[in-house]
Amino acid sequence: MNQQTDILNIAHNQPFMLNELSVLQDITRSVPGSVHYSIKRYRKDPQWNMEDTGMLVYNYEKNNLADNYLELKFCVTGNVYCYEKQSECDFCKMNASKTCVEKVNSIDVLSFSFKPSYLTQFVGGTKQRNISDEVLSFTHTTSFSKLLPLCGKTRMAIEGLLNHNYSDTLENIFINAQTQILLLYSLDCMLGDKEEVFTCKFLANEADREKITKAREVLIQHIGEPLTIKELSRKVAINECYLKKGFKEMFGTTIFDFYQSQRMEHAKYLLYEKGLSVTEVSMLLGYSSISHFSTAFKKHTGIKPCELLLR
Repeated sequence: MNQQTDILNIAHNQPFMLNELSVLQDITRSVPGSVHYSIKRYRKDPQWNMEDTGMLVYNYEKNNLADNYLELKFCVTGNVYCYEKQSECDFCKMNASKTCVEKVNSIDVLSFSFKPSYLTQFVGGTKQRNISDEVLSFTHTTSFSKLLPLCGKTRMAIEGLLNHNYSDTLENIFINAQTQILLLYSLDCMLGDKEEVFTCKFLANEADREKITKAREVLIQHIGEPLTIKELSRKVAINECYLKKGFKEMFGTTIFDFYQSQRMEHAKYLLYEKGLSVTEVSMLLGYSSISHFSTAFKKHTGIKPCELLLR
């Protein structure tokens, strides 16, 4: 499979030096008979100007069919990662989430590679074929790569891959399903440079779409400091109504549901990886009481926070 730094270079608009990249997380796995995938998380320097980027790579080797593959690559920013993995740091002990130097912005790079033996099952038996049929059946005889826009549906599929709760067999089923969705959206984009059609007319304005995307980043940055819709709308300079409607359309979820999901994923990390108590996590995430936190956690994960600590 190709090296992942190429999608990073495109998203950054200039090449990275090897010593610039600090790896926070590195997952490489295969779903039997389906997809080989990797998810890498890098520490993001505040000075880097990164753009969320997608790419489809089609590799065709006439004289060596075993080397044929189709690969999807994505580079997304805006997620927050706690750099202190092994033990509770002083910032956590002091509840200093605003000034914590260990909680950093990150860059997620995802890669999904498919072999012809898996992709040919999707090709229909019609005589009239388009470029998607040729690619999936590997009858297109020229290698190519194509940049892909990251629409709201694609972002939600990527979000699911980064934040799911499945393991073992169920994880394989989930990964397989999500990657098929990403494959569908990517091939649909490849058929033509069609602009995404929004129900909310104001989203036709690129500046307004950027404000909605910025709102998502602000929510993640304030994971332990809940914001009201009014406060969030002021931070990104957009009308409250536009913010709520635009967020739902672009990301497929409400602001509240998205924020709760992010908080609970961070809570799982603090409880399971860092070993903090339920009381400490409740305070760090800005809950007024432990019972409110426990109720929200169980609603999101299906278990109580104390049950996670026992695993």
